[in-house]
Amino acid sequence: MNPPAAQPHILGVIPARWASSRFPGKPLHPLLGKPLLQHVFERVQLCQNLSSTVIATDDQRIADIAQSFGAPVSLTSPHHPTGTDRIAETANFFPQATHIINIQGDEPLIEPARIDQLARDLTADPTLEMVTAAAPLTDSSQLPDPNIVKVVLNEAHEALYFSRSPIPHFRSGDQPTPHPPNGLYGNRADIRQPINNRPPPPHAV
Repeated sequence: MNPPAAQPHILGVIPARWASSRFPGKPLHPLLGKPLLQHVFERVQLCQNLSSTVIATDDQRIADIAQSFGAPVSLTSPHHPTGTDRIAETANFFPQATHIINIQGDEPLIEPARIDQLARDLTADPTLEMVTAAAPLTDSSQLPDPNIVKVVLNEAHEALYFSRSPIPHFRSGDQPTPHPPNGLYGNRADIRQPINNRPPPPHAV
C-alpha cells in the first residue's frame, strides 16, 4: 500500500523594502489609519490556500511595525538587488514549503481570490514550475504607462516577454489587447534557488 501523498505547503512571501528610489518608506505610508503594508497583510490573511505567510524585509523599522500588527517577519540581507533574491533567502527558513507565492507589499487591494487561484494552479499540475497573474488591458490610454508592466503571451497563454513599454509596437488603427501582470507570481520551491543564482540580464539599449 502506497503512503499518502504529502500535502503541499504554500508559502506566501510579502517582500517590503524601505529604500525605494521612487517612494522611500512606502510600506509604512499611512492609509486609512494603518500602514500600507498592514492592509496587504490583512488581505492576505483572507486567503484560503496559503499554508503560511511572512513579510520579508531588510529594514528594522519595517520589521518592528510588521511585528506590532502580528505579522511573521524574515529580516533579510540589505544587499539583495531584487525582491526575488529576498524571497529566496526567506525560503531557506521554510524548508517545508513546496510552493512560494510572491505578493507585492504595495497592493492594499490585492484580491485574496486571485492569490488562491495561483495556489490552486501551482498545486494542480506537478509539472508547472511558475505562474503569474495577468489580465487584458482594456484602457488603451494605460498602454504607454511604464508603471504598468506588459506581458506577451503565446497561444498556450505562456509568458514570453515582460516589458514596461508597449509590446509589440502598435501601428495606427491597431486595437491592442496586451495583458499586464499585477506583480503576483508563484513557483515551485525547488526552482527558487536556480533562479536566484542567475545573473541579472543586461539592460536593453
